[in-house]
Amino acid sequence: MANEAIENEETVEDKIDETTAGQKLEEKAKKEKKKKARRTIFKILLVVVILFLINIYIILALIYRGENFTATLDSEYGRESGLVIYEDKNKYTRTFLRSEDIDFFTDISVDWLPENIDNEGDGSHNGKNYIAYTFYAENMGQDTINYWATIKIDDVIKNVDDAIRVMVIKNGNKVIYAKNNRTTEQPEPNTIPFKDNETVMLEKTENFKVGDIDKYTIVIWVEGDDPECTDDLIGGEIKMHMTLTEEHIAQDEQNTNR
Repeated sequence: MANEAIENEETVEDKIDETTAGQKLEEKAKKEKKKKARRTIFKILLVVVILFLINIYIILALIYRGENFTATLDSEYGRESGLVIYEDKNKYTRTFLRSEDIDFFTDISVDWLPENIDNEGDGSHNGKNYIAYTFYAENMGQDTINYWATIKIDDVIKNVDDAIRVMVIKNGNKVIYAKNNRTTEQPEPNTIPFKDNETVMLEKTENFKVGDIDKYTIVIWVEGDDPECTDDLIGGEIKMHMTLTEEHIAQDEQNTNR
């Protein structure tokens, strides 16, 4: 009898152990299942976040992509006349000046630009969604001279120039250039029309005496209030440069002489 009782106790304990082991295995299986579910959810969320960030980057790059703004001086004319250009008051003169690169920006309003943008610094002082570049032209020669300043458009993709604004501040005097309204063919509010499809502006400086200094600040942005600032500009690009030279030959004259 005693042996049977012992065997019965062992059998009950074995059953309890088996039940406990089964429960533990079941709990372990549930935990593993939950871990796998959490890992799956994490992977899905990670993919969603990555796609979201990619989309944000694409959206920011939609309107405008460019590199920089450059200003050049006709080197031969500079040697002959003494006209020099530089981007800081240390007067390190060069014939080629280049703003800092800007990868992309989206449209803004002219009202968002700093009021003192002309005095924010020399050289590059780009802001959020605009290019700003300040440099100087000085007569270091021995004679009074004249010179021409022009801003030319080098390349345009998807007609982004339809909504571009180019502000030229010369010695504190501000002028904003833009293409005419495509529908009305009239100037956009508070702007001067581009000279032609390839030229933003052309200006002659006369009676530039020895020691005279002209300060230029060039600001470029996409004007969000322009009627042409639409989804059609998505992926657009534009590149332009400014040149200072002795004389300007009109395109019509060039064609005549060919």
